[in-house]
Amino acid sequence: MWNFVQNRRWYYLFSSAVILLGVAAMVYSTITFGSPVRLGVDFTGGSLFVLQFKGAATEGGIRTVFTDFGEGNAMIQRLGRLEDNLWQVRASFMESDKVNQIKAALGSSIASLDTNRSTFDVVNPSIGGEVTRAALYAVIVTALVILVFIWFAFRRVPHSVRYAACAIVAVVHNILVTTGMMSLAGLLLGWEADVLFLTAMLTVIGFSVQDTIVVYDRIRENIPKRRGEPFEAIVNRSLLEVLQRSLTTQLNAIFVMVCILLFGGATIKQFIAVMLVGLMSGTYASLCNAVPLVVSWELGEFRNLFGLLGPRPSQA
Repeated sequence: MWNFVQNRRWYYLFSSAVILLGVAAMVYSTITFGSPVRLGVDFTGGSLFVLQFKGAATEGGIRTVFTDFGEGNAMIQRLGRLEDNLWQVRASFMESDKVNQIKAALGSSIASLDTNRSTFDVVNPSIGGEVTRAALYAVIVTALVILVFIWFAFRRVPHSVRYAACAIVAVVHNILVTTGMMSLAGLLLGWEADVLFLTAMLTVIGFSVQDTIVVYDRIRENIPKRRGEPFEAIVNRSLLEVLQRSLTTQLNAIFVMVCILLFGGATIKQFIAVMLVGLMSGTYASLCNAVPLVVSWELGEFRNLFGLLGPRPSQA
């Protein structure tokens, strides 16, 4: 039987390397932009256009006009039905002269604007702050719920609180990896975090727990069936028994996201990319971090952090 758990030290090292790369990107981003990730207008404030065209308009055509005026990162969204020709655009702060120039360029290159239904407003950055605080509270509450739920659900398993703690470590791993990816994308590709980024992060947190609980549940079933067998062997057996199911489930979602990323609209590509990285990180953390961490804790490998690189304690 393949000993998957035996290689846990390499999993920890790989996760540490990826997280350190992300942390380095966040530090550099903080020095450059003043925040760990490059913030969009939802957080910094900016301009909000509601554009009612009298003729057909496309996202690509609107983006081209805004890009010509230095607003390549503008968020463009269709409102209503296809035939309504109503669009919303979020961009950075701009003077009234620039606003008028953009409207004139849109009218000449795409279609005339209905001045009665086309509006321009300033976005208040406090909206982003409120959403951020709400998301932070949601993450904290989610962590507490996970801790209590896993501790209660696995209360008949020895040291059940360890399972809950390792699951939360895996969640933190996914948050750091995903945030690091977004920070790196902001530095290299100019991506800006918006409310959809927070939505993706909260979704990733939910996804990252389900695989972990599936493996934990199989460990709980196998412990009484395999009495006398080393704990590491029981965990390894349990993980291998659900490995195919976990990978199949996650790969289905990953394939769909890759297709959307390749063929979807520009507006949602950033959201899908964050979801994709988060889902891949969640799958890895569940199988290669959360479960092996339980073994390391059981074998006393955390008593000396450097013991992870030294000889293993006896399993007798």
